[in-house]
Amino acid sequence: EVQKLNQQLEEKNGEIQQMLNQPPYEKEREILRLQKRLAEREKAQATSDVLCRSLTDETHQLQRKLASTAEMCQHLAKCLEEKQRKEKGKSDDQIPTEKSNQVFLLLDNETSLQALICNLQDENRMLKQKVAHV
Repeated sequence: EVQKLNQQLEEKNGEIQQMLNQPPYEKEREILRLQKRLAEREKAQATSDVLCRSLTDETHQLQRKLASTAEMCQHLAKCLEEKQRKEKGKSDDQIPTEKSNQVFLLLDNETSLQALICNLQDENRMLKQKVAHV
């Protein structure tokens, strides 16, 4: 193992000697190349950070929208239940078609809200995938 380490040490010393023996312009060119690579990596990292922050903000915003939409749906469901209880308590003086129209309107609103929730959930899932990818 010591021989192996000594051999590696000799190889590294050889590389150092080779770098020292290079003309100065080649050393400078290598330094410039390495600086350029470092700058590119820093720029890529900065871009990645900005994208991550943006996606995180958008995810939080969508989560808030989803929560408020879910809250609205719960409120509408409670209202619907109360309305149905009130209608059951009333006498059947209303025309049946009028009741069915109201039920259809409420069901249509509930369906559109459910579709909105599904869309927001899909969008949230896609954003989470983008965040994970970034």
